[in-house]
Amino acid sequence: MTAVPPQPTLTDGEITLRPWREDDIDIAHGLADDEISRWFDFEGLPPREGLADAVERWHRLYDENRSTVNFVIELEGETGPAGNVEVRQTAPGVGELSWTTYEPYRGRRIAPRAVRMLTVYAFGELGLDRVHAEVDAENRASIAVAVRAGLRREGRLRGSATLQGARRDMLVFGLQKDDPAPDTLPGWTAQMDTLLPKKRVIAHVVVRDTANRILLCTTGFKRDLELPGGVVEPNEDPAAGARREVVEELGMELPVGQVVAIDWLPPWQGWGDAIEILYDGGVHPPELLEQLQPDGREILKADWYNAEDLKGLVSPLNERRLPRVLAEPNRLHQLRDGNPE
Repeated sequence: MTAVPPQPTLTDGEITLRPWREDDIDIAHGLADDEISRWFDFEGLPPREGLADAVERWHRLYDENRSTVNFVIELEGETGPAGNVEVRQTAPGVGELSWTTYEPYRGRRIAPRAVRMLTVYAFGELGLDRVHAEVDAENRASIAVAVRAGLRREGRLRGSATLQGARRDMLVFGLQKDDPAPDTLPGWTAQMDTLLPKKRVIAHVVVRDTANRILLCTTGFKRDLELPGGVVEPNEDPAAGARREVVEELGMELPVGQVVAIDWLPPWQGWGDAIEILYDGGVHPPELLEQLQPDGREILKADWYNAEDLKGLVSPLNERRLPRVLAEPNRLHQLRDGNPE
């Protein structure tokens, strides 16, 4: 069995990560405050013995197999711990990160740099393939640390932890060994793609007949009649999504022409907000219905409807906007929840 090397000291010239020493315990214990107690769910300020036991445990776990590595954060020109960072192996090749910054040193962006140094050490010296951190969804300071350290937001674990007896959501931030470094353009853009908002895009098609009636579908999953079309898939342009949905739902290709409406939809019945694009599906003879082949599962049938007949048949959203589109089918309608901007 290969002997475990001594715990190293890491530095970037200003921040140093080093093993805990006996004289760190009294200093760090004196710097513990309510903020630390709150987010680590301690009952009041932790006693000195608790920190002393933790330091002994960290040394032992390092010496046994490096399953947990905890470093003191020390600043150039200052004595004693400014905080600490830890990586704890939770599965083969996988480590969970955590960090603490003591009150006198907060706001100086020490923790993100320390976490970055720890991540490099975990991928290199420890040979891990992945690191991640779980951060309380309301802990803005720790979320900022995770982001500035270059971790990607990977998901939200609803009610996965308790804090002061209450269920809490946790955000997962992670990084894999082969991810582009966060200080490169590919790494930065990949991280930003996990952090920036993602809206659903919905593409529907307005198909009319020669009497200016609109084609609406009876679906197998809701009461309201609906336009043909649906949600645009990832990496699919909206017009292509509209064409695909029409073929899947009605069994034939229909023209997808110019945009006739762009509508912002606010959150509704559990859905987040979305952008909906309505495309012109052309004017067809009434006999078009005979050529349609509804899939029989999602779409049960399709038929023509006059604008004045829509009330009670379609959603309130479509009650507002479809008569406007039918009244002026050759203009672009810019809408907010079915109403003109």
